[in-house]
Amino acid sequence: MPAMKLAGNIFLVGLMGAGKTTVGRTLARHTGKQFFDSDHEIEKRTGVRITTIFDIEGEERFRERERDTIAELCAMDNIVLATGGGAILAPENRQALRSHGTVIYLRAQIDDILARTLHDKSRPLLQTGNPRAKLEELFAQRDPLYREVADLIIDTSHQNVNALIARLEQQLAEILTSPKST
Repeated sequence: MPAMKLAGNIFLVGLMGAGKTTVGRTLARHTGKQFFDSDHEIEKRTGVRITTIFDIEGEERFRERERDTIAELCAMDNIVLATGGGAILAPENRQALRSHGTVIYLRAQIDDILARTLHDKSRPLLQTGNPRAKLEELFAQRDPLYREVADLIIDTSHQNVNALIARLEQQLAEILTSPKST
């Protein structure tokens, strides 16, 4: 399939397990953009897994690293960026994303996220006795922030990735050909 030409950066936000990395890689391939995952970039820069950063330095220091990484990535051109689920907690990140590209909120149902992340030990916030309660808490806290920053909201629950990408590309083309509201 030939690459669809869409100008500008595309940033994906949403809870862990919503499909940001999977959708981001496919979308980048379809649009001829370079793909980045902010969590993977942090791991590459530090040489350790996110869980190790959380264990040794704590969530606050991880969030500092995340802010620095997102600021650098947002300054790039023609990229698709999958952000970490909590990236939108920092006002600086929300501002950087809104002012440097089109933001897409990939939204999934808690049951789907739980099924996708159940056996994933690389999710430090879910290493708890009740992952469902933690996801519900994170959703309640973060959903308003995802909505605040999003130009487009896409439901990823029960979706075939290729059908999702086709729908997303169509909606992006519509958004990117009209002036962005601020």
